[in-house]
Amino acid sequence: MKIGILGCGRIGIVHARSLMSMPGVALVAVSDFHAPAAQALAQKTGAQVRSTEEILGASDIDAVVIGTPTDTHFEIIHAAAGAGKAIFCEKPIDMSADRTRACVAAVEAAGVPFLTGFNRRFDANFASIQRQIADGAIGDVELLTILSRDPSPPPISYIETSGGLFQDMMIHDFDMARFLLGEEPVTAYAVGAALVDPAIGAAGDVDTAAVTLTTASGRICQISNSRRASYGYDQRVEVHGSKGMLRAENVLENQVELATSSGFARAPAQNFFLERYEGAYLAEMTHFVEAVQSGAPCTPTALDGLRAQLIAVAAKASLASGQPVEIAAK
Repeated sequence: MKIGILGCGRIGIVHARSLMSMPGVALVAVSDFHAPAAQALAQKTGAQVRSTEEILGASDIDAVVIGTPTDTHFEIIHAAAGAGKAIFCEKPIDMSADRTRACVAAVEAAGVPFLTGFNRRFDANFASIQRQIADGAIGDVELLTILSRDPSPPPISYIETSGGLFQDMMIHDFDMARFLLGEEPVTAYAVGAALVDPAIGAAGDVDTAAVTLTTASGRICQISNSRRASYGYDQRVEVHGSKGMLRAENVLENQVELATSSGFARAPAQNFFLERYEGAYLAEMTHFVEAVQSGAPCTPTALDGLRAQLIAVAAKASLASGQPVEIAAK
């Protein structure tokens, strides 16, 4: 399977590392608007440097990995779908729900494999929780709690173009809510504030937020996000059901615990998402490659990307209105 990578920043590098470790896969070409980034990744991998247009039109490339800025996804997805290439696209598919719908339609019309890069579904701990829920280990899901807190906020220049906390950061948690609830959320109620950095508020965003999602049957999901966690990258999930509870705690830098007369001490949580989800990124790419090679369905799909975005749209509207907002179904 021959692949081209579009976007050679840190996520492109992660995906290139995954692809280079897989048998039966060739990273043929890379592209980035910043030429030195493309050259650096090409030197590490032995891939060619080509333009985006050359990769999309190449007969020797079967699939593309899109890790470019979000505002470029729309055109690239349409071109890749039209060329019959399998597509791996980082989230969000687009900042606009209508443009995302158009991307979903283009992919479906072309009949090409498409995976939306919600890597957390492939985290071993979260995937285990989902399997055990499906197996009935805790009965019917009643209450889901998701906590996601970054060690520190990104630069303001990133905040200004990211689409906001709900579309940029919490969208992962919206997808995780869908993954674990077993039902689609139908309403969202959001609160938020700029408590970490006033400049984030001045940029029109929040850095601290909580969203309550409810399903038609009454299942509840509580999500809290913060752009600040002094103790490391905080990623926890708890699912309460009619017969019990499932919980995934933080992944620590090591598993050593010190006990003295002063009490018990453990290592800090891993401090960056690339380390925390290293295994998930590899599992995600492995799933994509194996699905394309075998003809099996890819998941999460383009429609999954749209549905997570529609929750983000509803959460943003709820924050502005102070009222619960119905989530569009599609």
